[in-house]
Amino acid sequence: MTHRRTVVRHAPGKLFIAGEYAVVEPGTPAILVAVDRHVTVTVSDSGPGPGSGHGHDPDSGPGPGSGPGSGSGHGHDPGHGSGPGSGALSGEGGVVITSDLAPYRARWQWRGDRLGTGDADDGHRARGALAHVVSAIEIVGRLLVERGLAVPSLSVSVSSRLHEGGTKFGLGSSGAVTVATVDAVTSFCGLDLSPEARFRLALLATAGIDARASGGDLAASTWGGWIRYRAPDRAAVLDLAGRRGVEAALREPWPGFSVRRLPPPQGLVLEVGWTGKPASTAALVAGLDRRRAWRGSASHLRFVATTTDCVDASTAALERGDGPDLLRRIRRARQELARLDDEVGLGIFTTGLTALCDTAEAVGGAAKPSGAGGGDCGIALLDAEAAPAIAGLRERWAAAGVRHLPIRPTMERSEE
Repeated sequence: MTHRRTVVRHAPGKLFIAGEYAVVEPGTPAILVAVDRHVTVTVSDSGPGPGSGHGHDPDSGPGPGSGPGSGSGHGHDPGHGSGPGSGALSGEGGVVITSDLAPYRARWQWRGDRLGTGDADDGHRARGALAHVVSAIEIVGRLLVERGLAVPSLSVSVSSRLHEGGTKFGLGSSGAVTVATVDAVTSFCGLDLSPEARFRLALLATAGIDARASGGDLAASTWGGWIRYRAPDRAAVLDLAGRRGVEAALREPWPGFSVRRLPPPQGLVLEVGWTGKPASTAALVAGLDRRRAWRGSASHLRFVATTTDCVDASTAALERGDGPDLLRRIRRARQELARLDDEVGLGIFTTGLTALCDTAEAVGGAAKPSGAGGGDCGIALLDAEAAPAIAGLRERWAAAGVRHLPIRPTMERSEE
């Protein structure tokens, strides 16, 4: 196995176009687009001795902050510790992780197939701030062991353009950092993996933190451009990795999963607005899970069915280049999310998101929240030739307290 001295990988953020919430059901489609803001992960050899460190570096600043890999901690992963090769990482090289959004340097060592620090409290805080980065490194480490390869010492550095001043915009930073980390670490370790194999590793890493996460952000960050995505059964793939190992999880079929590229919309421009209020996708999706009476109800089944119809119709409109019909489908997608919000009371539509959508429709466009809502971003599609309408939209957004973000779709992920 040949190591490159330094590997740099970038992964783009994402926007949901249609299919939010319903996409968490295995096999239910959504449409997403990758955007031209990226997370960058740089991997190099950490040099001697990183595995003996103790938590964060006291000279690098106090305690953890929130970063692209931020989350509520590393949850139970039924895939850890039971499959082929589990536990074989103990005593191998250590890992140093730095992030421009976490004001310290975290030093880790392998304990079985998990990474830990010398101090339990520091380790818990560091894992919370860097959960997706750590989980991505762990899943690659398990694959290396299953292939009989050594796990090298690593220095992993993360920087994000999906945040500004520590504030997230809702562009899928957790997914982007997971994809970029998997790509950078596997490349540094000499593994030549297909995009789908890297996606699968990223999804295993993400599902180990939150099994409800659809993986749509991971797909957009992996393939770039406009995509139609269907999520696999995450419980099933975690079980497969736990019983038969990560290698088997890369080879075997995943129930419900599919992804394919879509053409960009013809004659339309995508505008992105930020409400100024960060939101937690995981918390909103978990809130829907807690409404146990709703799950499996007629309302739930109707929402999934009508959202699927909307995504199918939007897919067809994109594939035949029918901009006006796509606008109609996006308006319908907004209506379905509003009905879900009315019935379940999640708080999807904030005052800012409602103003964002109403303003776009007033100038002839179509708009909706992008993602789980509750703040973060919304999207609008307008006639690309209607310059006065586009300018008017941006002015009205500003008057309503919505910040226009100069973001555009990106077709590919770059690398160095």
